[in-house]
Amino acid sequence: MPLSVQQTQRTHLRRVRLAFACVSIAANALCGGSVFTFSLMSPALVDHLKLTQPQLTTIALAGMMGQYPFAAMIGKVVDKYGPWACSIIASCLFFAGFGLFAKEIANTPDDITVPSSSTFHHLTVYFFIAGLGTAFSYFSSIFAACKNFPDFIGIASGTSITLFGLSPMFISILASRFFSHPDEGLDVTRFLQFLALFCGAVHLFGAFTLHIIPLPEDPPSVVLEDPEGSVHIDEQTALLHGKRGRTAEVETGVVVASPIKGSSVVDLVKDRYFWALAFVLFVILGSSEMVISNIGTIVLSLASQTPSTIGAPSTDVATATQVQFLSIANTLSRLVVGPLADFVSPTATASGTQSISRKRHVSRVAFLFFSVLVLAFTYLWMVLGVKSQVDLWALSIGAGVAYGSAFTILPSLVSSAWGIDDLGRNFGILTYAPFLGAPAFSYFYAFNAASHSSDGAVCKGIECWSTTFSWYTAVTIVACGVTGYLWRSWRDQV
Repeated sequence: MPLSVQQTQRTHLRRVRLAFACVSIAANALCGGSVFTFSLMSPALVDHLKLTQPQLTTIALAGMMGQYPFAAMIGKVVDKYGPWACSIIASCLFFAGFGLFAKEIANTPDDITVPSSSTFHHLTVYFFIAGLGTAFSYFSSIFAACKNFPDFIGIASGTSITLFGLSPMFISILASRFFSHPDEGLDVTRFLQFLALFCGAVHLFGAFTLHIIPLPEDPPSVVLEDPEGSVHIDEQTALLHGKRGRTAEVETGVVVASPIKGSSVVDLVKDRYFWALAFVLFVILGSSEMVISNIGTIVLSLASQTPSTIGAPSTDVATATQVQFLSIANTLSRLVVGPLADFVSPTATASGTQSISRKRHVSRVAFLFFSVLVLAFTYLWMVLGVKSQVDLWALSIGAGVAYGSAFTILPSLVSSAWGIDDLGRNFGILTYAPFLGAPAFSYFYAFNAASHSSDGAVCKGIECWSTTFSWYTAVTIVACGVTGYLWRSWRDQV
């Protein structure tokens, strides 16, 4: 068979495999956030199992805590075995977690009057298992996308992360359409059984399709002996080789990045740039997650702009409006920043010595600088400009934009800085920054608000958070300086 025909067949086969991989990436992402629909189940759990609010909070927190602590380990699995391994593990965890959760509810009598401590403990463990499945699912989709499309890693990560963010809405639509009754509400047992089977089957399919598909090999070129070293000759090779190479570099803006650094964790933690990046992520993601988690109490602390109660929006409506601002800003920033970063700042993707074959206009660190700068102005606005609930739009939009932009740019930034071979592990390690940052910023806000409230009531007034956001402004300004240092240090590499 002619060589050109074999090459064409390999190219077509790769495209088919990539198409199946893309379907699995999207499917895993849309199913992966199913644990975030716990609020849909809460009323049924209270009604049927008589669980208290602290118990519900503990179960929900178990699902959240199943994700961050194991991120580095899951990233190592992705790097060593591939996204398919994470997908099959996620399949088993979803099937076990949601399936056992449904069985526990089904086996509980309807006539209980007090919550069962054993049932509560079992549900906590089962939801933790489902939360761990969420982490494996997230890594399987995002790194299958990044490693299969390394030249467009911003688009790949941005799209998969956006689909993951839409997962709770997708699952909620299925729950309300097929498992809810107007009189009885959500049939939580059937819904959980569906999640076990559906999420398990989707991720099992991903185990067969989520592979890193190598590029087809180029046909061998003619090699002529040369006393100064072998030179590959083709029809576009310049007669004056050295001058041709320099000319191409000027015309196309090729940037040769530094070689990939040592792959061990010890080498990573010895790198001062790693700690600088971790601090910036600690500030951006940690403070943004504080805003996302506490926007309701911030709204509650302020009065409506309308002096009369007539025509003034309720607190629930005002809170929902801010949540919508957050969600829209978060989603749009992911969709915009990924493609924009790939256009103005192509990444280095090859193993060994990395090279960038498209013209770079700006470093990807610029997008990180943009995120932290947006937060600095947002927090300053909270200190100087916010007087009523309607003024909070800047906080919601600013936190959403910064959060979405930082998470979208992070995979490509890490890949360019430390190589794509250990991208999963390095990304997983860096996610400990928001894991630590979110509670740090949240408790700082909570304790400051509690110091201005009486009798345990919700704090009212600007003083509840004015000091908090003053400190946040100062910290983000420091983070701007650290990001500028990274930008200067990495300007020819990232």
